[in-house]
Formats: sequence, structure tokens, C-alpha cells
Amino acid sequence: MAVHMKKMPGQLTVVIKLGTSSIVDEKTHQPLLSILSLIVETACKLHADGHRVVIVSSGAIGVGLRQMNLPRRPKHLPKVQALAAIGQCKLLALWDQLFGNLSQPIAQVLLTRNDIADRTQYQNAQNTFIELLSMGVIPIVNENDTLAVTEIKFGDNDTLSAITAGMVQADYLFLMTDVDCLYDKNPRTNPDAKAIEVVEDISELTADVNSAGSALGTGGMSTKIVAARLATSAGVTTVITKSSKPGNISAIIKHAEQQRKANMSSRNSISNFQDDAVANLHAASHDLSNSTSSLPEAENQSTTIPTPQTDAEPVPLHTRFLPISHPIRDRYFWILHGLAPHGTIYIDNGAFKALHDKAGLLPVGIVDVEGHFAQQEAVRIVVVKRLNTTSAPVTLPTIPAPHTPTHATHTHAPVPLRHPLPHANSHPHSHTSSGTHTPLYELTNPAPFEIGRAVVNYSASEIRRIKGMHSTQIVKELGYADSEYVAVRENIAFFGIERSRPPTPQLEH
Repeated sequence: MAVHMKKMPGQLTVVIKLGTSSIVDEKTHQPLLSILSLIVETACKLHADGHRVVIVSSGAIGVGLRQMNLPRRPKHLPKVQALAAIGQCKLLALWDQLFGNLSQPIAQVLLTRNDIADRTQYQNAQNTFIELLSMGVIPIVNENDTLAVTEIKFGDNDTLSAITAGMVQADYLFLMTDVDCLYDKNPRTNPDAKAIEVVEDISELTADVNSAGSALGTGGMSTKIVAARLATSAGVTTVITKSSKPGNISAIIKHAEQQRKANMSSRNSISNFQDDAVANLHAASHDLSNSTSSLPEAENQSTTIPTPQTDAEPVPLHTRFLPISHPIRDRYFWILHGLAPHGTIYIDNGAFKALHDKAGLLPVGIVDVEGHFAQQEAVRIVVVKRLNTTSAPVTLPTIPAPHTPTHATHTHAPVPLRHPLPHANSHPHSHTSSGTHTPLYELTNPAPFEIGRAVVNYSASEIRRIKGMHSTQIVKELGYADSEYVAVRENIAFFGIERSRPPTPQLEH
């Protein structure tokens, strides 16, 4: 069952992500109290204005280094996890003390990817956020680093903040960093570098993203772009701005909301003008004798199209990524971003067209399988062209975005379904659990493309046995048939187009 946040008119949900370099000094590991105090003041001001605030805080390892008087982050994973356990206590106590000065209650929420891999646990986490926010509490979110084994973080806390923003159906995600915004070139070496304020389509972004993470953290500018892609797909406006100036958050939100409302007002005014002009022209043509007096009236109206009015106050430097027109919500967001894929299923063009028409994935359309996975685990879905076939070349269709008004100032129509598979052109052979073998599909013409994720009804070994067969043959091959589908349609999500409910026009606050 879908979980929805209930908000008052004009109420926004804002997620603020702070990296380790914004919380502790990179060399001394001392907490940066000036920045933290400003973050607390900003969060409390937003809360006092009626908005909901979530903070995603890194820094546990950095604080742990200070507590244990260690000079640098160790490489041995158990030591890193131990430092995270030590530092998390001190870090939360610091947040509690700072917010306590303003009588603002906080709560600690520690997550791992395993915590949200189960659909019920994912919804439990959502329900916890809902209750905390409705109680006026500011959640402080971090990954449970003590339990993370394959990697100390989700990948980095930028990704965690984007997943959190999707879970709480946030309006804004602020990725606080050590630069004001994105530039088209490196501003340190190019004096003519230009700031990028608004990004409508991340796939067309041309910016310098070569900055790496700090010595204490795991992220960098490239991870923030990945997080922005994830968050905007969930309908969240994502902002990159300078962490040393957290007071800019309120000004940026004010500016963004004014622009959003001005754009909506402009679209409504143009629509009303067009309706009035058409009505006047019909009235004029109804009686030719009055045409000379009626037509000028319509012409006079055409000269008064309102233009959007924006605030004259200077806007702090920032880069704002606009959300897609039709966000991925609820179950589909969980399938795409809450689950870690354990393998890959390669399907042909016929299977893709069936999925596009809302059918499930049948074994007959499966070309190959890669990896080891069990029933009810997530896998990548990749479209390929079979070898030794006379069928038409693989064509991946696009879906035009319906003309539904949203708060975004842009639309993505049509929406591409293809995500390039990074290793598609690098392997001369396909790989499966049985080792390297002759490929069963084209590797370059066209190259395989990942289109989404699925939760499967059969394990990897079972799918290898039944791939290419009709569903009626499953019982003969396996001795049983849990389902005629390898994955039912509700357990399949495409990148960029899925939504669990029709998009709802955003109303003026």
C-alpha cells in the first residue's frame, strides 16, 4: 500500500545533506561549530515557518577520529566501523545540544540498504518519518556504518540523502558542499567559467565535476550529480550550494518558489488570453457588419500578456536541478533505488514491447542471464538483439509525457527508456555463472541498454533453464511452476517513466 505524506497548504519538506567536510575540520577533526550552528538556526527557522526539515548528516567517522586522537581515516574496515560507532554517539549529542538551545527536538534515524530492501521495512521507515515530521521533530539521518559490510556507506551519503528525499516525498534536497554551484569549467583555472544556475535535463549537463571528496568523506561532485538524478526522478528539486553559507537555503527556496508560481501564473494567463481571443474572434465573425469594431478589441487584448514578476533581491549562487514532469513514486521508486540488483536478465525486443504494453516478463523473451540471485531478489533488465535472428533491429520506443501541468518549469517529452550499460562494449563475450561462453546477443550493433529493474519469481539457475521457453514448458523443465511470469508487471520498473499513480497538478500555495 502506498504511503503518502499529508502536508498543509504552503508547507514544504526540505532535506539538507551535510558532508563530513562541512561538519569537522579535515586536518584537526574538530567540529565546525560555526557552520553547524548556522545549519541549526536555518533548520529551526524553516520549521518555524511551517516547513518540515530532515537532516542527512555525515561525520561520524571524522568525530570518532577526534575522540580517539587518530591522525587519519584507517583503511581496515572493522576499524572504520568502530570509529563510526564511537563518533556517532558524540555527533548526535552535538546535534542534540545545538538544537536543544532552540528547544527543537530531534531524532536519530540510522539506515542500511538492507533495512529498506524489504518492502515492509521500507514502508515502516516511511511511516516513522511521517510520524516524526508530524510531531514537529527534525530527524537526523545517517547510515548505520557499524553494520555496513560491503562498503561503509550506501555508496556515499549523497545517495542516502536522495533516497531519503524520495522516501519522505520531499520538495527540496540541498546538497551542501565546499563550492557555491556548478560551473561549466573549473573556476580555479578558468577565469571565464560561468555559473550554472538551473539544470533542466541532467543528461545534457556540461559542467566541471572533477572535484573529489575530502580525505574523510567518500563523495565528490560526481556523486552529487548521481544523487541529483535520483532525487529529481522522484520529483524533488535538488540544489547544490555552499555549506559555509547555510543561511542561503531560505533565500534559495524563496526564489525557487517565486519562480515556480510566476511560471504557473504566466501559463495560466497565456491560456486565458488565448481562450478570450478565440471567443472574441468567433463573436466578430458571427456578424460581419460588426467585424470592424470587434476585431480590434481582440487585437488590443493581445498586447497585454502578463509577464512573470520575480523578486528583485539578489539570489545566492547555487545550481538547481528541476524535477522531472512525472516523478517515480512509491513502489517503483523502491524497486529502482531501494533494492540492490543481484544480477542481470537480458531480454529481446519482443519482451521489451510486451513490458511496455504493461504485460509481465515471460521466459520466452529472455536471451541470457548473468549473476547469482534467488527468488524475490532484484535484477537489472537489459534489452539486447539476439544473434542469428532475422528479426528487425532493436528499437527502444519513447513515451511522450502527457500534457499534465506540474510545478516544474519544463517537461521531458519524449522520455528515453535507455540507460547505457557501462560494460556493454568492453567484453567480447557474455559472462554467466558457468563461465565465459559465446555471446547470445549483439554487443555493439546495437549495444545492450539497461531499461530498469525487476523483482523475479525464479532464481538465476532456474531462469537459465527456462529462458526462451513458453510458459507451458516450465513445469516439464523444472518439475514445478511458481508463476508463468519470470517477473510480474507490478514488480518491474523502468527508469524515467514509471509512476504508481497519475500525476496530480500542483496547486498554488
